[in-house]
Amino acid sequence: MNSLISLEKVNYQIADQHILHDVDWQIPAGAHITLTGPSGGGKSTLLRIIAAMISKTSGTLIFDGQPLESYDPIMYRRQVSYCFQQPTLFGETVADNLAFPYQIRKQVMDTQRVVTALNNVGLSERTLHQPIIELSGGERQRVALIRNILFLPKVLLLDEVTAGLDENNKQIVHAWLRQLNEQDHVTTIMITHDATEIAAADQLAKVVAGRLEVHA
Repeated sequence: MNSLISLEKVNYQIADQHILHDVDWQIPAGAHITLTGPSGGGKSTLLRIIAAMISKTSGTLIFDGQPLESYDPIMYRRQVSYCFQQPTLFGETVADNLAFPYQIRKQVMDTQRVVTALNNVGLSERTLHQPIIELSGGERQRVALIRNILFLPKVLLLDEVTAGLDENNKQIVHAWLRQLNEQDHVTTIMITHDATEIAAADQLAKVVAGRLEVHA
């Protein structure tokens, strides 16, 4: 099976601090991977390299058959989307954020699609007009997730996005991510320290002291 993402001997170093060591990873299209490991081990660094948010020190990253360096950065980030642990929302309302993916593509917001996405993560249509300052941390996280997938990427990279959610909302987000993976064929890689999420993993990978361990 051809890999959608291929990392070969990827290293990341800042001054004399070697954060990632010779990472080799073949990620097939449609994978649903849980990434774990000790804090400070290099998990987020690895995802940010895949997202082209930071540049590897050495090694090769191939995406969809082409070297990362051959892609226009804006077009690449539309295909490989990174969701932060601490989401950043802007403007005044939820609508300001969910209209943004349409605005940068010079399109009119598809309100029905946006409302459906809100419903999929347990938020109502009323949320669309809610001021950002009134949102809870969990609501902010779900709005940020929606903003990332209104135009489906090929890859969704999730950095502890359920950490601020209660158990009920975790289950809602998990079901939605599963739907994106199984029905929409979005490849997902999710960092977590949650024991329940780790136990339920389809495929588990660990980063320990900058080295990748992939488990079946």
